Amino acid sequence: MNNKEFPENMVPLGDKEFPFDCHPGVACFTKCCRNVDLTLYPYDIIRLKINLGIASAEFLRLYTQLHKGENPFFPTVKLRLTEDEEKACPFLQTSGCSVYEDRPSACRTYPLERAVDRSNAQKIPEEYYFLTDHAYCFGHKEDKKFGAKSWIRNQRVSEYNVFNDYWAELDTLFAKNPWKGEGVAGEKQRLSFLVCYNIDGFRQLVEARKILQQFSLEKAQRRRIDADDSELLKFGLEWLKLVLTGKSSLVRK
Repeated sequence: MNNKEFPENMVPLGDKEFPFDCHPGVACFTKCCRNVDLTLYPYDIIRLKINLGIASAEFLRLYTQLHKGENPFFPTVKLRLTEDEEKACPFLQTSGCSVYEDRPSACRTYPLERAVDRSNAQKIPEEYYFLTDHAYCFGHKEDKKFGAKSWIRNQRVSEYNVFNDYWAELDTLFAKNPWKGEGVAGEKQRLSFLVCYNIDGFRQLVEARKILQQFSLEKAQRRRIDADDSELLKFGLEWLKLVLTGKSSLVRK
């Protein structure tokens, strides 16, 4: 990816610093939490459902809506806003975000946007950050300054980026219609949605079908998968690649 390929008026930050801060003293505090078009990714849902102490299926039912996004063969999961005039994030309270420690990656990354160049398979993908500039946001007038790297550290975005990159690889596969011929919401499409978004349902499937026992996994990895939904998600995305393409880093026994 080079400069000619970036969207118009979007220039990578590189090493440049930018002023920004968000706190209750900023005049626009929580305005960005209203009437927001927020896509939720698989890791977002894991963090949020754990924060709320509910199962992933219940989280999907209560807090999400399915939309037809850029991928013509797989739905996009969006945050369901309140149905009043404010159309606010359902986790917004007077004091601010009630799930702040586990807020979605888009909220963490703001006011930056991230793009990843994976065009050269021989090289490590390169990431770029762009600074957004919404007129309603007075955070840009604050005194604190950050670079892209320091903002990502400050907001603890890196772990989210790792999982979103795993997801992006699968989303690219889904865009090639690997389930061609099975019709809308066919068996493999529903299985893919289960793995990506309903991690508790996938864990039940893994246990019922003894899926982990079918692969050569180190004991430490097996323990992590048993104890941690995010580790199960990593396994599930690799397993999906095997189911849909026959190719994966997983090794069958």
